[in-house]
Amino acid sequence: MKRCPTCNRVETDDALNFCRIDGALLVSTQSFPEAEADFGDTRLFAPTAPTVETSRRLAASSPVQASRAPRRSVNSLAVMPLRNDSGDAAMEYFSDGITESIINALSHSPRLRVVPRSTVFRYKNADIDPQQAGRELGVRAVVTGRVRQTSDRLLIAVELQNVERQSQLWGEHYNRNLTDVFDVQEEIAREIAEKLRLKLTPTERTKLARRQTESTAAYQAYLQGRFHWYKRSLEGLKLSADYFKRALEIDPEYALAHAGLADSYVILGIAEYGVLPPREAMPLAKAAALEALRIDKSLAEAQTTLAHVCAFYDWDWTAAEKAFKRAIKLNPQYALAHHWDALYLAAMGRHAEAIAAERRAQELEPLSLIINKNVGTILFYAGQVESSIEQYQLTLELESSFARTHFYLGVAYVLKEQYSEAIQEYEQALELSGGEGAVLKSLLAHAQALAGNRAAALKILEDLNAQRREHYVPAFNIALVYVGLKQLDEAFEWLEKAFEERSSWLVSLKIEPMLNILHSDSRFGDLVKRIGLPE
Repeated sequence: MKRCPTCNRVETDDALNFCRIDGALLVSTQSFPEAEADFGDTRLFAPTAPTVETSRRLAASSPVQASRAPRRSVNSLAVMPLRNDSGDAAMEYFSDGITESIINALSHSPRLRVVPRSTVFRYKNADIDPQQAGRELGVRAVVTGRVRQTSDRLLIAVELQNVERQSQLWGEHYNRNLTDVFDVQEEIAREIAEKLRLKLTPTERTKLARRQTESTAAYQAYLQGRFHWYKRSLEGLKLSADYFKRALEIDPEYALAHAGLADSYVILGIAEYGVLPPREAMPLAKAAALEALRIDKSLAEAQTTLAHVCAFYDWDWTAAEKAFKRAIKLNPQYALAHHWDALYLAAMGRHAEAIAAERRAQELEPLSLIINKNVGTILFYAGQVESSIEQYQLTLELESSFARTHFYLGVAYVLKEQYSEAIQEYEQALELSGGEGAVLKSLLAHAQALAGNRAAALKILEDLNAQRREHYVPAFNIALVYVGLKQLDEAFEWLEKAFEERSSWLVSLKIEPMLNILHSDSRFGDLVKRIGLPE
């Protein structure tokens, strides 16, 4: 068994090297005396909420052991989503953004484990006692509060509670001008750090107070961009790009807004979403990422997006690997860097490394839907189909309405030749996404063709070709329909068009099981060679 020296978590999986909670390097339990609690004899309670129980199963975790020896500082914290107290649902972006800003500021201390955004936001709008939430999250302190913006005034109430002692450590009300939002956020983060007795280094204090912009209007536009980006819907992604552009019109030197714009374009241009042609979206993503890094070379978010473009558009494997390594070095706690690195490693056929990278992302953000879904995808590409299906089902327990999980579960069922189940998952994904997306329709047509429902597949193909005359439809997905129909000449014709488009899906050409029927054709080997995929 191994133990985390930071949070005392015990892991029974000897293959695990990092703590699932705070990412610290695990050590053998033989190196330490039996773990003891930090606050009297009070033991942490086991999770009771369904989402937390599911996350515990996802992590295969062991109970946190208790201890008698009190410590001088609280070393784990959850900043719960600040409540929008304005009475206007359109202001949700503002309360969410301030919450995330406080999380990010406090995350700079290596001596404090801060629960990531994706995890705490599972509690948004939930009627749950903060003490209970703290126990479920396995933290020793919880921040709660509410935000109200009225005209040019900003009202924030915030409270810091000790979970195990069930006592208030600190509380404050702020009534300031809206232009003072940066000062208030810094004050809150500083007060929390002091009340938790964190000994910050000068560098950490600088990071705590660092501002990316002095413009309140640019900051609000940026928060709206991130609010819509996190939705991961087609409309949300388009809106996010518009808001990031608005932020940059106000402050062209706003590095985080450039990074946000890069994130929007890179998602809009990847094959999984298929919203914009890659030749249109990816150069814009790269330019925005490079501009962000010009302003702030330490920005892991921009470095991660740059790495993604190098891998999935430039097809420059050497540059991609260097860029991913740099992104992870800049911020080892940035889950998206490990997440996208895993996809790159899988495409290179380095499946053990890919699984480890995605598991690392999952350790950092255990309740992230896209990361939990992608654990299943990485397992699928590694040939562990049953394990991937189990992972998708666990992810659906976290959120049954997440369309992308149904999408990939359908792909796994196709490989098992369970076509009726695949069709059901694709249809559900289409319903949940509002019927948008040529990508999902093409996958449904592929499954219908393999199931023998040729007329249904051809009808979808006809619809896709009609859509293509009006707006972008990825050529790769038209090729998939022809693969299902076993019209291989047409499939290769559309794969050539996908090559011209520089479709990101082509990076996974060698590992994509849906294309297995093409492997014996010399045209497939030629395409692999031209993409430059490793032998």
